[in-house]
Amino acid sequence: MKNKKVIISCAITGAIHTPTMSSALPYTSNDIAQQAIAAAEAGAAIIHLHARHPETGEVSVDPEHFMRFLPRIKQSTDAVVNITTGGSLKTSIEDRIEPARRTSTEMCSMNMGSMNFSFHPLADRYKKYKFDWEEDYIRKSENYVFKNSFADIAKVAEELGGKHHVKFEHECYDVGHLYNLKFCVEQGMFKAPLFIQFVLGILGGIGSEIENLIFMKQTADRLFGDGYEWSVLGAGSAQMKLAPIAAEMGGNVRVGLEDSLYIDRGQLAASNAEQVLKIRGLLEARGFEIATPEETREKLNLKGYDQVSF
Repeated sequence: MKNKKVIISCAITGAIHTPTMSSALPYTSNDIAQQAIAAAEAGAAIIHLHARHPETGEVSVDPEHFMRFLPRIKQSTDAVVNITTGGSLKTSIEDRIEPARRTSTEMCSMNMGSMNFSFHPLADRYKKYKFDWEEDYIRKSENYVFKNSFADIAKVAEELGGKHHVKFEHECYDVGHLYNLKFCVEQGMFKAPLFIQFVLGILGGIGSEIENLIFMKQTADRLFGDGYEWSVLGAGSAQMKLAPIAAEMGGNVRVGLEDSLYIDRGQLAASNAEQVLKIRGLLEARGFEIATPEETREKLNLKGYDQVSF
């Protein structure tokens, strides 16, 4: 088996779900910190973080909002911190990368192509909203183009990879994004070992069928050989379905309330840690060991927690 120790990533809050959708979704600084720490204690080696406005729950790319919880997380756990560069779908690449640049984090996400990123069908599920901004935000995603041009990717590679030695979680929402990554590697932007996140089930990207996961893996093998590690993100109901399959295929897994609000069919998760514990149990029952943060740092060739600025 290629990957006997499985890395669990946990995405704590994200930029899709809104406070009305689940009372467990963290948006205050305290809740984000508490849930991140609990997810790490449950077995997540990587904590993927977005920020929210602490009073309204709106998506934020303000570095000050990140700094309200990052030091506390670092003091309480040695998990790898992975900061988004996706952030808000409505802001420039300069604004989106500022939190990772400010904090010089060990890892950050890197979206490998532009796409019609939408979650507008969620709007019809709710009659009342906790905050006034939520319904408009969800419905208008029908018109969102999530811009990640080659120029944007090059800027992130230079600003974060070149100057801060940040390792990227290359988020690939479709097969074409893998070819974008191959081109960027050939241009010298990124070096092995790559860490590729196959993102399945987002409207505007590839679907969450198992056949698509196999196709993504076969394509990545052809393009990158043994110069990469990979993980799978199954959105919504695909989260717990695809994760064990990915481990059996030699990959790693990602869970978290950013990707799914549920722990089982029709049952909202009580926390991020509950999802981590569930996937950990499923993996250990299949004979897999769970990678520690230090093992993850070694496998992905990370710069180390002592090199961050928070």
